[in-house]
Amino acid sequence: MGMGWIEWPLILFTVLGQCVVGGVIVMGLAQLGGNLNERQSQGLHRWMLVLWLLMGVAFLASFMHLGSPLRALNSLNRIGPSGLSNEIASGSLFFAVGGIYWLLAIMGKMPSALGRIWLLLTMALGLVFVYIMTRVYQIDTVPTWNNDYTTLNFFLTMLIGGPLLGMLLLRAAGVAIHSSRLLLLISVAALVVSQAAAVMQAGSLATIHSSVQQASALVPQFGQLMALRLVLVALGLGCWLWPMMRRANASIAGMSLGLVLVVAGELLARGVFYGLHMTVGMAVAG
Repeated sequence: MGMGWIEWPLILFTVLGQCVVGGVIVMGLAQLGGNLNERQSQGLHRWMLVLWLLMGVAFLASFMHLGSPLRALNSLNRIGPSGLSNEIASGSLFFAVGGIYWLLAIMGKMPSALGRIWLLLTMALGLVFVYIMTRVYQIDTVPTWNNDYTTLNFFLTMLIGGPLLGMLLLRAAGVAIHSSRLLLLISVAALVVSQAAAVMQAGSLATIHSSVQQASALVPQFGQLMALRLVLVALGLGCWLWPMMRRANASIAGMSLGLVLVVAGELLARGVFYGLHMTVGMAVAG
């Protein structure tokens, strides 16, 4: 029993996918704000490429989980009844719609009015993608996943990592927005909520067991690992917060370091999540 690193493709896919959705929403809101000049808008769209590259990495990781990229098409065979098929379909739709928006925008072929609608659609599809991702793990036979903590933590990853990723790319693009403090507050609040959820989940694990296994024994270091995750994410957000407290702009290098720390913390937490896998009855996996 222990950490679920054997599921590293899914760990990468879920964490990166959720952070990308948050980043798309942040950059999308900056573009929709209507206060950008032509140079800033072009810079924003150039740096938006990073989001789609990260989404591509996430999908490549998910294909590795399938064993072969050729199986990806088979995973779409049961859209509707299958959570996995719905996840791949919704993620692919988000990726395709967002990618086409970016391509047309960077080529200067996207009309302004249509672009606003298209961008809003992309952001909405991202939220749908994260929600459907959570549904994959709502499995009756896996009581440690089939709860509200799964849905909550997936969306909290989006709210913790997404604003920092989006703000880093906006900073690189030379775009300053007035809501940066609000975005930081959202990330900090999401971290506080996620840590509170971790404490409550730790208590609930003692009440979950099969005929041969106690859920609390699946990841014996649950408390220590979640504390380490708190330190990593707090330090990462601190790279964004500290310059702001000094009434200075965070440097790109500082925010990049912060993003690495935040993602590392979320990857650690997601490893704990997969380590908590267990089934009811005699069969237990961890």
